[in-house]
Amino acid sequence: MKLVIKPKKGFGKIEVEIPQELVEKIVKLSEHYRVTKEKILEIAISENFKEPKGDLKALENSVEELKKKVGILEKEWAPLRYKAYGVSEDNKLLAIELSGLLAENSQLKRFLRKKIDGNLELRKLIQYYLH
Repeated sequence: MKLVIKPKKGFGKIEVEIPQELVEKIVKLSEHYRVTKEKILEIAISENFKEPKGDLKALENSVEELKKKVGILEKEWAPLRYKAYGVSEDNKLLAIELSGLLAENSQLKRFLRKKIDGNLELRKLIQYYLH
């Protein structure tokens, strides 16, 4: 791999040939830390390394423990999400049915020449569950 370093202003550039095993290490680092190869090279050239504030192994172990806890919580959460989806679908069906009954009720009141109620609160509730 050929590395070309250009200045921000002016002319001139530096070309360096990087050995293949170093390129493979750079690729592994970029995949592991999810950054671009260019960023890895920039950090390596500028020696802008950050020292860990704590024990790195302990931090990695705590991350692994947290990942396990997240997995456990996700397993507990999945059935609840499924049940909540079923309840929301039931609410939609009931709102549709209630809307039909309200329409039928107002039609019957018109037929009997009675006063028709607006039922604004009920209609707002129906709209809430339909959307």
